[in-house]
Amino acid sequence: MVTLKAVLEALLFAAQKPLSLKEIAATLKSAAEYFEEGPETALAKAVESEITGSLQTLQTEYSELGRAFQLVEQVSGWVLVSRIEYQVWIRQLFPEMRSTRLSAPALETLAIIAYRQPITKADVEAIRGVTVDGVMHKLLEAGLVKIAGRAEIPGRPLLYVTSQHFMEHFGLKNLDELPNASELRELALPKAVATAERRPPTNLLTSDPSDAKPEEIKNGEVEIVPGSDSKAN
Repeated sequence: MVTLKAVLEALLFAAQKPLSLKEIAATLKSAAEYFEEGPETALAKAVESEITGSLQTLQTEYSELGRAFQLVEQVSGWVLVSRIEYQVWIRQLFPEMRSTRLSAPALETLAIIAYRQPITKADVEAIRGVTVDGVMHKLLEAGLVKIAGRAEIPGRPLLYVTSQHFMEHFGLKNLDELPNASELRELALPKAVATAERRPPTNLLTSDPSDAKPEEIKNGEVEIVPGSDSKAN
């Protein structure tokens, strides 16, 4: 006799990606038209709570039987994956698919984004105390971080958040599953200091750039300050 649990197992085995509850329910309903009245058509009436219950039963059975794979729930749905203790052997089948290794600075930057997202690059740099241009590029390239718009502050800098790939890679259903999530989100951390607005330029027709003080020369540009009596070098 065909059971809901057996059908779910077949779907998970054949799927090339995580299956959400909505996708599973839609599959059960669309398959019902191929059968006459019977246990197969009854599966089309399965609600999400029933599907979840059967998935959790499978999850428990795989664990108790000590199978080399397990059923996990990710942010995008349920998926069968091999257990981590068998990764060395599995990698030999796919030598070209080496996982991306993250450096300590990259992991630190990723952790800051994960806990404090959405966050600007300037705020990440304020927390780490160093520039993160190269590290941010690597995280974007690896698909672990993405741009989620712009901050509503002067200059409108880009906002960064973690991606769905990040959630799947670390096996998270939501960000609340991050270790000590609530505590670390509320922890007071350094923030980028807003750049002071430059003073309005004076009339260039009546001011002499040579009157600027040395300390008022910034990044090769002279800021004109009337009334100066020392000369710039």
